[in-house]
Amino acid sequence: MNTFEQKRRSFLFTAGALGISQMLLQGIVDGQGATRQGYVLDATEGEHLIHFRDRRNIFIKLGSATGSENLALGTQQVMVGTGIPIHRHFKMDEAFYVLEGSGIFVLNDVRHSFEKGGTIFIPKNSWHGFENPDRELLLLWVVSPAGLDGFFRDTCSPPGVPQKQLTREQIRGLVTSTDV
Repeated sequence: MNTFEQKRRSFLFTAGALGISQMLLQGIVDGQGATRQGYVLDATEGEHLIHFRDRRNIFIKLGSATGSENLALGTQQVMVGTGIPIHRHFKMDEAFYVLEGSGIFVLNDVRHSFEKGGTIFIPKNSWHGFENPDRELLLLWVVSPAGLDGFFRDTCSPPGVPQKQLTREQIRGLVTSTDV
């Protein structure tokens, strides 16, 4: 190979390397630009939904739709006597902080009394539910990873929008697909 050909190949190699390095650098800059941003919500902000079963209020404060794949948080109103049926989550831990009310929490067939200010932790794959025969509840819920927020979006409706008409089988299907 002659000198001209070596210089030409060297030039093409260098130009190609510079092009690739620019693409990689741009990818890093773009990736940094896509960094999730934090935010602050006041007490009335968040995604407001009306529960499909008992028309209670749910406010999703953070979750997968707001940039958090690892954590979801919100509040949930539970009307007097309606409770939350016994269920379990296969892939997510869940915690509740009782903002208002009192009742009985069932964890793996063991009944526990709770009241305002109480904290409840449920490891994944644990059967749990709420009974509140005498008082309305207001619960702060946290799940990790996010997923419960998606279930609420799939089954509940914003205020003023007609309630979704879902069969038990459809709800079970959503439970399975979102690990709720």
